[in-house]
Amino acid sequence: MEKIRIGILGAADIAYRRFLPALQKHEGFTYIGVASQSGKRVEEFQRQYGGVVFSDYEKLLDCQEIDSVYIPLPPALHYKWGRKVLEAGKHVLLEKPFTTNEEDTNMLVKIAGEKNLTVFENYMFLYHRQLEQIMKIWKENWLGNIHQISIRFGFPERQKDDFRYNKELGGGALLDCGGYTLRLATEFLDKETIRVATSSMVYQDTQVDLFGAITLEDKNGTVANLSFGMANEYKCELQIWGQKGFLETDRIFTAPEDWKPVIHITKEGKEEIIELEGDNQFYNSINQFYKCVNNKQIRGGIYKEILKQSELMEKVLEGGTYAL
Repeated sequence: MEKIRIGILGAADIAYRRFLPALQKHEGFTYIGVASQSGKRVEEFQRQYGGVVFSDYEKLLDCQEIDSVYIPLPPALHYKWGRKVLEAGKHVLLEKPFTTNEEDTNMLVKIAGEKNLTVFENYMFLYHRQLEQIMKIWKENWLGNIHQISIRFGFPERQKDDFRYNKELGGGALLDCGGYTLRLATEFLDKETIRVATSSMVYQDTQVDLFGAITLEDKNGTVANLSFGMANEYKCELQIWGQKGFLETDRIFTAPEDWKPVIHITKEGKEEIIELEGDNQFYNSINQFYKCVNNKQIRGGIYKEILKQSELMEKVLEGGTYAL
């Protein structure tokens, strides 16, 4: 197994708490170092994980010992630094959302394709065994014809200096928790015929949207009702209502490694409970990134997923009714 040497742009909390612990478990990667101007924070990185400390981002990009870069920066910085990483000839693992608009996303994917490089959007929940089991139930028609999907993701308001509340940094509920709900919905709906039936955003005297609701429909008549927010009581759930049954589960996006998911299925008034073992979705996402780097066919599929997510997000931002 050829090792992929990886660096990190920015000493973000998610890199420290989630990314690096998962990365250390993967035999396919070698951690080289982190670039940041925050001396105190990077000292913690180095003390805990070793690696080189780069005093600025450009020095990390110039490092010939690095093949790929993880970018956990605020969304508005993803395009600028994602492009710089690609132009330096390195693969890119971007935290979600990929960028803040469709034009920038298209450009990064175009450059990656031309340079035979990987770009990857880190929606980790896609690689958790919980979703794998739910998709099995869906494809095997346990619930019969599906009439409605409900997806909710929201959390209480965070500190005012959080980038999520800063328009200039790419904040807003849609780009943050809303993106999760859209990405999950496309796993169930016909990707080529999704229609944005309604969309609404609530601002409440802020620069960014704090809450939103979206209705999607595909050519089969399957409807997905999505709601999301970042000034709410915590919700992170999926419900699927079919002709023959009803499915619901919790922590669909945020299951920690030690969380044992429980899927509830009701059919003819009787409840069936499916209990699953815990799973490390961050590790699994990193592993998918590894596969993309080493497999051009898998990489091409990821390109398409990124482009579809960005297109759908753009239509929601514009408002109104659209067929994709």
